[in-house]
Amino acid sequence: MTDIQASAAPAPTGRRERKKAATRQAIADAALRLFLERGYDDVGIREIADAADVSTTTLFKHFPVKEALVFDQDADQEARLLAAVRERPTGQSIPEALREHALHHRLGAARRDPAFVAFFELVNSTPALRDYQQAMWLRHSSALAGVIAEESGLPADDPACAALAHFALEAPRVAYDRADFRQAVTRAFELLENGWTTLASPGH
Repeated sequence: MTDIQASAAPAPTGRRERKKAATRQAIADAALRLFLERGYDDVGIREIADAADVSTTTLFKHFPVKEALVFDQDADQEARLLAAVRERPTGQSIPEALREHALHHRLGAARRDPAFVAFFELVNSTPALRDYQQAMWLRHSSALAGVIAEESGLPADDPACAALAHFALEAPRVAYDRADFRQAVTRAFELLENGWTTLASPGH
């Protein structure tokens, strides 16, 4: 889980893949439970491995650094984000596709869940997790900018693509505390849509 998305990852199909996914999930679940109970800095890697009934070697095969235990869906989140642009319906603009992704997969669905609120507070109160989250956010933003440029027929380093990616990722976080999350997100994306139509070629 992360504070920017709470959707579950697609279930793996093969037996080996399912076993690996189950082990990874067990490790992440044990880590989060211990972090929420005692605080991130007061829980060691060996404790997490013991709680998940795996070796520390196995733990590090799935999570190379401690912070990654909290953001276990990082890669899946980025893949879904990029797919929202690449696989959008014919005639749907990129801002529209990102708005729909935000409304269905971002903060709104989970923000009043007590477990999610506890997770959100854990991240915000832990400097190491905030730093890791920011680095993750920048990676997602960079990857999204690249896909936007590719889909729009624009140069890979086009600043408009980087700006759209940045603001599209930021909009749901800005709307997090609003009573009507959907309305706030829609309002933000109206600005992105109207601005973007003056920059992107027709059909994009």
